Amino acid sequence: MAIAESELILNNDGSIYHLNLKPEHLAPTIITVGDPDRVDTVTQHFDSIEFRVKKREFHTQTGFYQGKRITVISTGIGTDNIDIVFNELDALANIDFSTREIKSKHTALQIIRIGTSGAVQKDIPIDSFVVSEIGIGFDSLLHFYQSENVQELKISKALITHFNWDKNKSIPYVVRADNKLSEHMQSHSTQKGITITNVGFYGPQGRVLRLSLKDPRANDKISTFVYNGQKITNLEMETAGIYGMAKLLGHQAVSMNAILANRVTGEFSKTPKETIEKLIKYTLSKIVSYT
Repeated sequence: MAIAESELILNNDGSIYHLNLKPEHLAPTIITVGDPDRVDTVTQHFDSIEFRVKKREFHTQTGFYQGKRITVISTGIGTDNIDIVFNELDALANIDFSTREIKSKHTALQIIRIGTSGAVQKDIPIDSFVVSEIGIGFDSLLHFYQSENVQELKISKALITHFNWDKNKSIPYVVRADNKLSEHMQSHSTQKGITITNVGFYGPQGRVLRLSLKDPRANDKISTFVYNGQKITNLEMETAGIYGMAKLLGHQAVSMNAILANRVTGEFSKTPKETIEKLIKYTLSKIVSYT
């Protein structure tokens, strides 16, 4: 059955609504970044670039790095944008735009997030790299979909008990990275972790400027949570949404985190650009060897 025009929205040139991409513009391997300016920071390492487009916060370039065709796209900040980007990336790969019908053969994409993050454990050094094995969503994105089959419900229940969860907040959802892709991206240069995806940068992550927090102990609860011997390692704003949407849509995903802040010690990186550049180079080297 054809998908209605109000649901699958295409621009006059045949590109998908928000991203302004056509199916031929998309590579099977995709790097997502939050900052639109970071797309250029990644693709400056490419051997060639075949396509560029910008629309709103979504900046996309597709090209080749050491023979591997890769698309780099900025998502902006937050899981609301992840919902847009991942649905439209999947549509580009798995819906026939001419008939508006789902293709009979599913195409699985490999999606790697390169992002920045803050550590919530004292012993995680500034400028280190964390590969998120698990994403915990404090937003509500996944609860709008039939998603219990991809969630780690036991971890969610343990979190609710540990936090004495506020009934006015969305129930946390927990999703694992793709095992194969996650293992490939790890090395002696990284550590694996559990990442919380929160709905804001200030209050939701325990930062106080002029507003008081409803739960001033929230970050202490985060840092003291333990499940099967594992602690939460870091905070950011996209990973859990990426993992949830990727699992639901049948794609592989992993999140690579550059630790620029330590929320326990109060430190911030003196060389954030250099740290991000190192993570980009590391991630690209891993991507070209992934099969």
